[in-house]
Amino acid sequence: MAEQVEYGGECVPLDPAWLSAHPLPIPSDDVDKNARGRVLVIGGCLQVPGGIRLTAEAALRGGAGKVRIATVASAVIPIGTTFPEAAMLSLPEGPTGEIDVNADMLAPHLRRCDAVVVGPAMTCERHASRLLAAVLDAMAHSGAGPMADAEKGGLVIDASALMALGDHTLRLRARPTPCVITPHIGEMAALLECEAGDIECDRVAAARQAAAQFHAVVVLKGSTTLVSDPAGNCFIYSGGNVGLATGGSGDVLAGIVAAFIARGAPALEAALWAVWAHGEAGRYCAETTGPVGYLARELLIAIPRLMASAPGA
Repeated sequence: MAEQVEYGGECVPLDPAWLSAHPLPIPSDDVDKNARGRVLVIGGCLQVPGGIRLTAEAALRGGAGKVRIATVASAVIPIGTTFPEAAMLSLPEGPTGEIDVNADMLAPHLRRCDAVVVGPAMTCERHASRLLAAVLDAMAHSGAGPMADAEKGGLVIDASALMALGDHTLRLRARPTPCVITPHIGEMAALLECEAGDIECDRVAAARQAAAQFHAVVVLKGSTTLVSDPAGNCFIYSGGNVGLATGGSGDVLAGIVAAFIARGAPALEAALWAVWAHGEAGRYCAETTGPVGYLARELLIAIPRLMASAPGA
């Protein structure tokens, strides 16, 4: 059995002192919904048609002003009618029910957003890789708007799209600002081409290696979550609980990260705040519902309340 790593002084604790010293951007009372930040969520498939809604709602609960969901055509009407707060974008779907899209279809919509999430609720690595390539192409040629300036346009890569990172390493490394990736242990092992037990033996080293290799802010999820950036800075959050290990929980986390980027937070700070908000929402659900058995969608309602009472808010 792999020996668990002892973190010691290698990581900065993600605690109230750090949060108070690094407050999130707060919109003034006179801003409109565009100024609060616009998020585009691209993902979903016929097999998991509703999962993309979790990411989109998390972005709104995290304070973004506008959210657009881009998903397979057959899911657009059902999601749109049950989630009227989000705009919808119908994308072509292949024979297996996965997104089949090119950069030209995405570029006009990327121009009008401040952060994009790629990959939630997809099940096919091959289609996710093609989608990520299309997004990177569209971001490189968007021509105007936040995504034309990689210093401003934020990119969050989640779920099946994580498994495609190796196809796009050079392009990710060329971005002036890092993307945010959110792997669990199994996904991290696949990214680094090693065994999960190797990751468990030294999670700090794995997080730092992936952050440097993919020029990314890495959120290595687990009961203890690690966050590392390309410079090797590493943070630790120990407030998670077993109830967060449930379907859709990671989709919620990705949406919160995107919301905070769209509001103007740098990628690292957005990821750290999102890890805290997600973990504290899990704590709230564990206390009010039970330690296991609460649903990912039940995390959503807790987020605004937590943010209002957060250190430094």
